[in-house]
Amino acid sequence: MNLKAWKTAAGLALKKAPRTSDEFVKLPGHVAIIMDGNGRWAKKHRLNVSKGHRQGTENLREIIRHTDDLGIKVLSLYAFSTENWNRSEEEVGALMQLILEFFTTEIDELDAKNVRILILGDKGRLPEKQREVLKEAEKRTEKNTGLRLNIAVNYGSRAEIVKATQEIAALVKNGEMQAEEINEKTISDHLYTAGQPDVDLMIRTSGEQRLSNFLLYQNAYAEFVFPEALWPDFSVHDYDMALDAYGRRDRRYGGR
Repeated sequence: MNLKAWKTAAGLALKKAPRTSDEFVKLPGHVAIIMDGNGRWAKKHRLNVSKGHRQGTENLREIIRHTDDLGIKVLSLYAFSTENWNRSEEEVGALMQLILEFFTTEIDELDAKNVRILILGDKGRLPEKQREVLKEAEKRTEKNTGLRLNIAVNYGSRAEIVKATQEIAALVKNGEMQAEEINEKTISDHLYTAGQPDVDLMIRTSGEQRLSNFLLYQNAYAEFVFPEALWPDFSVHDYDMALDAYGRRDRRYGGR
């Protein structure tokens, strides 16, 4: 490699190195990611769809680590929706197996880094092994004070809002609250994300531009970024680009 080519390669490598928090104009407090494109990645590489999900899980580790390194307070990940049960038995089985593997291999590091894990969604429908490993991850990290890692499993935002509404209605029925006392905080306090800030930045990979029933209430004033990269190809550099785009936006919350 000649000197000019070496300098070019070195420059590209430098640009793509993970950025530090002081290199951004501002960072979001809460990032949510719809990890889309595993199936298309597998098809592109002529692999079984389960291989795409596995590659996506490998990528997930780096994104979580970088989020933690940057000091972002909350990261919410859409892992398995209530609608995903409609996929083939083989694909659902592969996803369930990856849940077991991820928490088995990553829980020690996440706990050591003071990450607190919260599962968003109804764990009741999950197979017993998956249900227990998720409960154990929550219990083991419940006193941690670092990154809040929300992982949505068997999650649907409409179902979440229905659950919250039913809980509030029960309070009114039992005389513990008056209907006119219900406000936005009341609803927020009965969502899976109770006590957490709303989403600041929503990222959906693969270029698709829809929420797919993910954090509808919490995304009310979020900024949206839709990278073209399929999730297994979504690098830390791509993540930094999305964070940089967020930092350069003027959030007005309905004002001028």
